[in-house]
Amino acid sequence: MSKIEEKVENLIKEKIENLGYDLYDVEYAKEGPNYFLRIFIDKPEGIDLSDCEKVNNEIMEKLDEADYIKEQYFLEISSPGIERILKKDKHLEQNIGAEVQIKLFKKDENGQKEYQGILKAFNENTITIQQEQEINIERKNIAQIKTVYNWE
Repeated sequence: MSKIEEKVENLIKEKIENLGYDLYDVEYAKEGPNYFLRIFIDKPEGIDLSDCEKVNNEIMEKLDEADYIKEQYFLEISSPGIERILKKDKHLEQNIGAEVQIKLFKKDENGQKEYQGILKAFNENTITIQQEQEINIERKNIAQIKTVYNWE
């Protein structure tokens, strides 16, 4: 997590929780010539447009006052989606037993760059998934982990 993302998370977390939402993640990214600050919120029954609007209205002034981001940026408030990226340990903990897809930065010693299986366990160094057998993957080699939704 970048310094800006961390500062923004600390700034808005309580406000978002006071509205009844979970602050799932904060992402600050440059895409082409534009900067985006993305705030991902969640609640058990899901997120709709009015939830995003409510959070936007609640945090916009606070973000402007803090002035952490010097560049002009677009603020986006959204749900983390049905297939969620798992960045934090709390995300992994919430998804033990769920099907996940793991993408590696480069092919491993087995010649694979992607794994899919049931998330069994994790620690600071490894992620364990179950396929036909248990597979331990070093976290330092993981580019992305996300949940897999069965569309059938």
